[in-house]
Amino acid sequence: MLVTGARQVGKTYIIRSALESAGMAYAEYNLIAEENVVRILESVENVDDLVLKLSLYSQKKLIPGKTVFFFDEIQEFPEIVTKIKFMVEDGRFCYVLSGSLLGVELKNIRSAPVGSLESLTMFPLDFEEFLQIANLPDGLLDTLRHCFSECLPVDPIVHERMLRLFNLYLIIGGMPAAVEAYVKTNDMEEVMREHLDIALQYKRDFTKYESQDKKLLLTRVYDLIPSELNSKNRRFKLSSVDKTARLDRNGNTFVWLSEAGVAIPVCNVTAPTFPLKLNEKNSLFKLFLSDVGMLTTQYGRTTKLRIIENEGGVNEGAVWENVVAQELLAHGFLPYYYQSRRTGENDFIIEFQDAALPIEIKSGKVYTAHVALDHILSVEEYDIPRAFVFCRGNVSVADRITYYPFYMLMFLTNSNPDKTVIPLAGFAF
Repeated sequence: MLVTGARQVGKTYIIRSALESAGMAYAEYNLIAEENVVRILESVENVDDLVLKLSLYSQKKLIPGKTVFFFDEIQEFPEIVTKIKFMVEDGRFCYVLSGSLLGVELKNIRSAPVGSLESLTMFPLDFEEFLQIANLPDGLLDTLRHCFSECLPVDPIVHERMLRLFNLYLIIGGMPAAVEAYVKTNDMEEVMREHLDIALQYKRDFTKYESQDKKLLLTRVYDLIPSELNSKNRRFKLSSVDKTARLDRNGNTFVWLSEAGVAIPVCNVTAPTFPLKLNEKNSLFKLFLSDVGMLTTQYGRTTKLRIIENEGGVNEGAVWENVVAQELLAHGFLPYYYQSRRTGENDFIIEFQDAALPIEIKSGKVYTAHVALDHILSVEEYDIPRAFVFCRGNVSVADRITYYPFYMLMFLTNSNPDKTVIPLAGFAF
């Protein structure tokens, strides 16, 4: 099994926890901290050789049928994915691999072990996982899920509490270290310090794994995401990076950030019709941060204060769209957006139950006005059966539009997600 995802989403923690809770003996090797292990992996030709050398190195007894090998930070030696094939075929041991930047680092391996390797992508904590810190009453989530599926309004007191918890999620986000800092200290300064440290680690990765000219461009694009999201239509403009920049020359930068798990691209579609991939226009896109808490930290303390106090602000739309993109991706969806010069922009379009589903985000008090959404629902050839509006209001239905409170994003899931994009619980309190 290969577990990938951005740095600091909790991959190592969850793998150790799963192995220990299952009572499985395992031998863990970190390929950054233990350079000798990399040299051993480079030299081994068969499983007997691997077991002999690693048992001598680690002074651990490696027992066939019982010991699980856990190789962490494998981006230091991506060829392990090629070598794992003969190890798996031997059948005596099981293997768990983990690392960051693997969407990037594994592109150049000689051969992919099809059928030998199950791949899972891990994300920051989504909102439902974040709620582990809230001590909610038993059965409350089941009640809310029932309200979501049956389109029933939520008890007003519960509704207000859930909105406050969602606001808290916006300023803390789902990076385990930041959530843990909040739980331990209740100090937003500590939370922001964790966010800034993680961003610094990302930029060090740009330096470590890319050439000098490309790392500067990666850093520039990553740093521009908050301001570009705060622009009028939130679309990322290449001219903001460099007035002479062109997508055909610089497009790989955005792919790199996406495959490294630190940014979420949302491409435009020329028509909101199923299947969306056929209408993708990847030259127009929005670029979100992989974690909404890290975004609000970039916007500063004032933005966080306005969010927690339910005040509007200049960054409000960017923050709400970012969290929706993050939730949709973690729940197995590939989000798009649609824009018409005549009627305006639809925030997100996804494929849901074999149809295109428009999703509108309304952070203000007036959430029933949506000209662009009304337009695409009125176009018969689009064949759109329904639309969702996520807002601060309670659950309600008006014709083909269902209004849901923001916190119910946690219940919008892909019933048949791609096997390689499966969210895992990244932290437990």
